[in-house]
Amino acid sequence: MSEHDIHLHFEELDGNGPHIMMLHGMLSSRAQWELNLAAIQKVARPVVVELLAHGRSAAPEAPEPYDPEYYVATFEAIREKLDIERWFICGQSFGASLTLRYALRHPSRIIAQVFTNSSSALAGEEYLIAYRNTAEQRAQLMEQGGKEGIKELPIYPGRARRLPEAARDALVRDAELLEPRGLAQSFRYSSPYLSVRDEAANTKVPTLLVCGAAEKRFQPNFEFAVANIPDIEVVEVDAGHAVNIEAADIFNDAITEWIQQHS
Repeated sequence: MSEHDIHLHFEELDGNGPHIMMLHGMLSSRAQWELNLAAIQKVARPVVVELLAHGRSAAPEAPEPYDPEYYVATFEAIREKLDIERWFICGQSFGASLTLRYALRHPSRIIAQVFTNSSSALAGEEYLIAYRNTAEQRAQLMEQGGKEGIKELPIYPGRARRLPEAARDALVRDAELLEPRGLAQSFRYSSPYLSVRDEAANTKVPTLLVCGAAEKRFQPNFEFAVANIPDIEVVEVDAGHAVNIEAADIFNDAITEWIQQHS
């Protein structure tokens, strides 16, 4: 993959220790990590990546870049461009499905991984069938409704009620950068194919799940992860989907301790 094929915006931040790639979820941005970066920079050097059509990343028209395997190839291209031999990875929600896949494909490049609540990452066939049946409908909502259509989605950050006001405002500001046509491609070519449930037992890198236990929808996938991902470690927190924001102090302690343990 050439430099021109890297459609994702990424930033290498200052810090002490090994690098850690950090990838947010759907309708989010690098603002997802605003309450975490200062703590992480004490023990690692964050590389903050934004999804296609999100934040400062491109929104290609072609379907190929939205394929989860293309994302994995792009992560490898970013690692090589930054001349990083091995790094930590951290994924949230949609982003977690991609980082878990990356760890499965390139375990020798991953020191250890962290992920948070992600229904898409470990979705079963029943969920996937239902999602595929609505993917085109959501895509057309993006294409026809534009930026106003984005605000109709249940996961639009302005609808979040559990987030601290400043964090929510930062996500809403970055939501203005979302590209509706690119999101439509994400609904068509990314979301229905994100699950790594059938491969989870093949995970070969140390794995930490920081789980927002208040999100009941994630509970079946949480139980599956604990039962099937080898040697997984878990920190359960009284928080919802965006556990790294809702319980930032606990998340920060967990991830920094994990990085120090495996560095």
